[in-house]
Amino acid sequence: MNFRLSLDLFAPLDFAAIALLFGCWLLIGWRIESARFSALSVSRIMADYRREWMQQMVTREPRIFDAQTIATLRQGTSFFASTSMIALGATLALIGNTETFVDVAEDITLVTDPPVVWEIKLLVIVFFLTNAFLKFAWSNRLFGYCSVIMAAVPNDPADQKAPLMARKAAEVNVTAARSFNRGLRAIYFALASVAWLGGPLLLIAAAILTLVVIWRREFASQSRSILLEK
Repeated sequence: MNFRLSLDLFAPLDFAAIALLFGCWLLIGWRIESARFSALSVSRIMADYRREWMQQMVTREPRIFDAQTIATLRQGTSFFASTSMIALGATLALIGNTETFVDVAEDITLVTDPPVVWEIKLLVIVFFLTNAFLKFAWSNRLFGYCSVIMAAVPNDPADQKAPLMARKAAEVNVTAARSFNRGLRAIYFALASVAWLGGPLLLIAAAILTLVVIWRREFASQSRSILLEK
């Protein structure tokens, strides 16, 4: 069965649902990271705190706390990268064993579709999990770069190179956090894409729910209010 015939097995509502899923993913990512709006996201607020952290690091002696914090951040990226890889492997295993998966899926959803339909639906999950893994892996590497730059910051706060090196470490730190957050969003939408196994209506509901949850955490959460307190 060729690709065009495979697409003919999907209803227009399926295409609308998948377009909504990817649209929500791209839209919320752009809104969170965009500097065009006065309402800052939690991610952008935390970016300023990361820059302040690196400036404070210059005057802190010893810098054990800073090294431990970076190590903790790297552990977080390693955990999520490993989790994404495990989930990706499990999903690919389902694609490779479609017959057994189809039997279970049809019993749960009461929908009878050719195996290729289920494989395409699983490939959407694979896409988001792969994106998440790549973001987490890159974030882990950037936090490693950040730790090296931090180690290169002169111990003397009066050294002219100290503020410059600290700013470099801060920007690499912010970039690493951005990749980590993108990985998390990919995980959220990977979970939402699982709903497509139950039909396009469930996928639409899951995409909208995921969008609302992420928006609330970034723009209407209690943690954001705390971060903005002066």
